[in-house]
Amino acid sequence: MAARRRTLRILTGAAAVCSALVSTALVPTAWSRPVPPPADVRAEAATATAGTATSEEPAVGTSPAGTSVAGAPAADGPATLCAPAGVLRGAGGERAVVSVCAGSGTPVMAVSAPASCRRPGTSVRYACLTSGSWTARRDGATVASGTLPGSQPYPGPGTYDITASVHVRSTPSGVDLRGTVRASLTLTAPKQRPTHRVEVDRLTLRPGTTTTLTYRVYRDSEQGDGSARFGLIGEEASGVRISTADARCVNPLVGRAPSRDRLGYAVDCALTDLQPGRAATVRVKVRLSSACSTVVSKLGYWMPRGQALYTGGMVEGPTVGCS
Repeated sequence: MAARRRTLRILTGAAAVCSALVSTALVPTAWSRPVPPPADVRAEAATATAGTATSEEPAVGTSPAGTSVAGAPAADGPATLCAPAGVLRGAGGERAVVSVCAGSGTPVMAVSAPASCRRPGTSVRYACLTSGSWTARRDGATVASGTLPGSQPYPGPGTYDITASVHVRSTPSGVDLRGTVRASLTLTAPKQRPTHRVEVDRLTLRPGTTTTLTYRVYRDSEQGDGSARFGLIGEEASGVRISTADARCVNPLVGRAPSRDRLGYAVDCALTDLQPGRAATVRVKVRLSSACSTVVSKLGYWMPRGQALYTGGMVEGPTVGCS
């Protein structure tokens, strides 16, 4: 009987092993090769891969002059489009692969230059810091420029040739490169119609005079509300003084409490009754000394979207010159 029980246990164990082998063969494990995707998925992936742009590596610290990579058209809504712009290389083999990105579909075009860093002989995963400046040209004409990262008013749809002078540093340290990269980006989002605008009755001041400027602030959109902050500022070193009797406006307060010092060369106005069809009028007096000063203006406004934090915008008003 003992021999028979041992035989049964052996047979039972063998059957369990066979069952496990069959199960393993029929059900792939987590690290086994996955089932190939359907033919239509493979075709779509192949098409996407065929449309991916590549660029050659330039000489040390630069990208190839005159080369650019055309980015695919962006969607008509707000979106960010990126394209490879160049590879910066150092004498020690360090590299920074740089792209240029531009956002469109909003009142501004935001430009940045993200990069990935690598240094030979190390397994460190570097993070890249990029800074510098950029210039965007459309049809050969410069339409926007600024610092990296930075924004300028969106000029509208078109193909932009963007040149960026970049300084790439890594965290932790190990990569520190400078150079110029270039990319071509095609943006298709339409330029948004302005919701607010500012007009002034004259554009020139003369030294040694006091001039009254009349500003008209318009809200042309049904969206948002009647609130806006209107600001004027002259050149501090010129001695210009800006004043107004408008109760909605003040010269900004500066200094720690209980200081009552105010900026004589700036005015800040809180407007609350802007409506389509009814503009706000603000009159100020600008007194110039023997030195010239321009007076610039800007308008900040609210476009409520529930309880969202960032719901406003900024409009550049007219600049009043001096001669």
